[in-house]
Amino acid sequence: MRKAVLKRIKFTATGKMLVRHGRQNHFNAKMARKNQLNQHGMTPLHHTVEKKLRAYVNQ
Repeated sequence: MRKAVLKRIKFTATGKMLVRHGRQNHFNAKMARKNQLNQHGMTPLHHTVEKKLRAYVNQ
């Protein structure tokens, strides 16, 4: 199960955890172009979620 979690997380050189924005794959035709472009790329995790995931991944 940890492999599945690790595939969805990217670790930066400084150790931060990044994940993809949600709502990128489907139903984008009705979405404004500005919103589509803002969702692409990675976003940092909230520190509380990051702390839980670090404990889970390092088991």
